[in-house]
Amino acid sequence: MSRTRDLLSVLSHYKEETGKEEVDMHVVANWAISRSLLRRPKPRTPDEMLAREFSRAAREEMRYDDKGRAYRANHAVTSYAKNGQQMTFWVDIDKAPRKHMHRSLTQRRQQMVGDAVQLTFDAMHWNARHPDEAPIVMQMDFGPDVEWAMNGEEAKAG
Repeated sequence: MSRTRDLLSVLSHYKEETGKEEVDMHVVANWAISRSLLRRPKPRTPDEMLAREFSRAAREEMRYDDKGRAYRANHAVTSYAKNGQQMTFWVDIDKAPRKHMHRSLTQRRQQMVGDAVQLTFDAMHWNARHPDEAPIVMQMDFGPDVEWAMNGEEAKAG
C-alpha cells in the first residue's frame, strides 16, 4: 500500500504544479522520473513477461459450441500461497473439474459485483457533487442486458 500512497502523492503534486486535471499517466511518469520523485519499478524478468503473455493468450482464446455460441476456453482460479504470494492456475473449460470451474466462475462473478458496487458509489458521489444536474442513474439489473446481448450474438452466429 505504501507504493500506492507514494504514487498518489506524486500524482497530486503533478496536478498541483501543472494545474492539469485531465492527465496522461505516461506524462506523469516521465515528470516524476525527471524529478527523481520515485524509484523506477523493478523490471519484469523474461520469465514473468512470458508468463503474462501466456495468461493473456489463455484469457483471449474463444471457442464455439455446436449452436455457434462463443465461450471462453481457459479459466483461471486465483489463490494465495502460505507466504502470501498470489498464484493463478489455468484449466481448459472442457476438461475442468467442477470444483475448479465453480471457483473460477464465482471469482469472476465477485469481480463483477465489486465493479457494480464501485460504479454505484462513483455515480452516487458525482450526483451528490452536482445536485443541479440530472442525476446519473445506473441500472444494476443486468438480466435484460444479458438477454439482449445473447440474442444479438445468436443472431450474428445464426
